Amino acid sequence: MSTYVYGIAASSHPGLPEGMGGVGDPPRPVRILREGDLAAVVSEAPEGLRPKRKDLLAHQNVLSEAGAAGCVLPMRFGSVAPDDNSITAVLAERAEHYKERLRALDGRVEYNVKANHVEEAVLHQVMAENPDIRGLAEANRQAGGGSYDDKIRLGEMVAAAVKGRETEDAAAIQRALEPSAEDVSVGPESTGWLANVSFLVDRESAENFLAAVEEARKELPHLEVRVNGPLPPYSFVEPGQTEPTGTVTGGTDTGAE
Repeated sequence: MSTYVYGIAASSHPGLPEGMGGVGDPPRPVRILREGDLAAVVSEAPEGLRPKRKDLLAHQNVLSEAGAAGCVLPMRFGSVAPDDNSITAVLAERAEHYKERLRALDGRVEYNVKANHVEEAVLHQVMAENPDIRGLAEANRQAGGGSYDDKIRLGEMVAAAVKGRETEDAAAIQRALEPSAEDVSVGPESTGWLANVSFLVDRESAENFLAAVEEARKELPHLEVRVNGPLPPYSFVEPGQTEPTGTVTGGTDTGAE
């Protein structure tokens, strides 16, 4: 029977949720595996597990319960090991790394920020900043819309200018929020968003970070900015080091939309 992994904590963690329901139908009982100074929050892994809403929420609920009383390194949804022994072996092998991450992430939460252009606003900005585009647009207007080739050329110029703004604006939103965070993790490209960035924030100063988001929205009104959080710090566990190939498989981000 393979083992599903929710997260890793110190073995002295006072609030590990032994016995609560986890993923699966019926929910698999959550239990604790201990190895030295570390512990893993686990359950049996259901067969054919998929990222359905019920199981995504179960994964989050276990982490929320565990994280309420102390730091937990969250594993992504779908993290599965062959058996309990594989997990305790990794806890022993990576003990110093896990303990360093627990110290670094104690009292920290993650906020995921995605940004995209407000189409009408960014087109207005591109027109205002580019005299060549303005000139061609005006020439087409005076010519009753312009020739087919001129229309294509104008469209290509606008598209290139907007694409250039995407790179600039992704950097701008990150620069605006970095001073209010302790660490930054740039996520994979996400369809429909020009920026997908996670910020590690001290839980006690989260209001400062959210205030910085509101200020960025005012300074960059041509951007739609979406914030998801507070979340367990998924993006800062460094899964490449903590999940050796062949030991823990799968794993889907449950934090970022």
